[in-house]
Amino acid sequence: MLSATVCVVAGMFAMQEAAPVAAPVAAPLAAPPSVDECIRIGAERVLVMEEAQGEWPYEGVYRVRGEIPMGYRIGGTGICAQMLLAAPAADNAKRDAAIARAAEFVCSGITQPDMSIDDYSGGYDVRAWGYCYGAKFLLALRAAQAVPAGAEGKVDAALRWYLAALQKIEIPQVGGWNYARQSGAEAPSPASPFMTAPCLLTLFEARAQGFEVDSAVVERGLTALERCRSESGNVAYSSKDQNKEGTKSVPGATGRMTATESALYMAGRSDAARLRGAVEAFIAHWDELEKRRAKPGTHAAPYGVAPYYFYYAHLAAAQAVELLPEAERAPLRERLFELLLRTRSAEGTWDDRVFPRTANFGTATAVNSLLLPKLPRGAGWPSNAAAENSKDSTAASGPVSPRG
Repeated sequence: MLSATVCVVAGMFAMQEAAPVAAPVAAPLAAPPSVDECIRIGAERVLVMEEAQGEWPYEGVYRVRGEIPMGYRIGGTGICAQMLLAAPAADNAKRDAAIARAAEFVCSGITQPDMSIDDYSGGYDVRAWGYCYGAKFLLALRAAQAVPAGAEGKVDAALRWYLAALQKIEIPQVGGWNYARQSGAEAPSPASPFMTAPCLLTLFEARAQGFEVDSAVVERGLTALERCRSESGNVAYSSKDQNKEGTKSVPGATGRMTATESALYMAGRSDAARLRGAVEAFIAHWDELEKRRAKPGTHAAPYGVAPYYFYYAHLAAAQAVELLPEAERAPLRERLFELLLRTRSAEGTWDDRVFPRTANFGTATAVNSLLLPKLPRGAGWPSNAAAENSKDSTAASGPVSPRG
């Protein structure tokens, strides 16, 4: 009897040992954040990066008397504040107060000696970045009908000053703009598509809002962009004469290509095929730009790409996508978003430099690229503008941007 019992018990253990062991349940993979979540968190992060006087200074290697130059301080503030203006906010009052302080800071820039148009002498000088992005932010304030109460006159006066200064320092004979000129302010010098494209878009919007813009300045800038572009679609880093480069440097030129084609398209000097080709090149060669992200130094071989070019290029690609036929946009938006997620930090920021302040610019620029599909298309330039006086044809006010 005992032996039978032992046999039964032994059989029970044998059955237990033979029973299959359930596989451990894998922890569910965290879902990637949505576009809206990235916008919300990015805007929150930028909002708390605000510094004294309501500014978000862009920080690079360049200094004036050991300090971040005023052009970078104004330009960086304009980029960050414009993003906050368009992004939904958890605390509207806090966001609006920060934007108001930014508007005051940008308007005060016209009194700063380092922003003077009278002593501009060319060479390496970044004040025009302040002219361009300071004006761009103030134009966005007007378009969104968000100018702080009582500041309307100050904003319009500052806008007229920035726009006049920007047009005054165009490159003689060649047209366009460059923050690193080879000679003095009165001498011809190669134009930079990296800078000329956003300057032109700012002037397009200014004209649409009724501000005085010299058509000849714009047409020369557009022609300068065309000279930077080769028949293959490659866009030179800078050019005074017609660009004859082939495709060898395309992997490092995709940000310039998308920015250039967008500005030219908005003026009737490009087409969907060129836009599409530039966007496809950006996606195909994204890894070459990423190699330089958050690295020390500036222009490194083999393509001469600087780290600060990275999120600029993302924004330029996103702008180009929004100009393509509607049926093409959604998959390209998704692809660009996937690429942005690859470099998003755990805190929800983006940074393409190695300095303490540079997450403000990177995050604002990345979020601006995600906001584009939610905003009205920017103003264009009439293709026959060379033959018309800009004062004869002006729009009342730009499109109103949504505010959450």
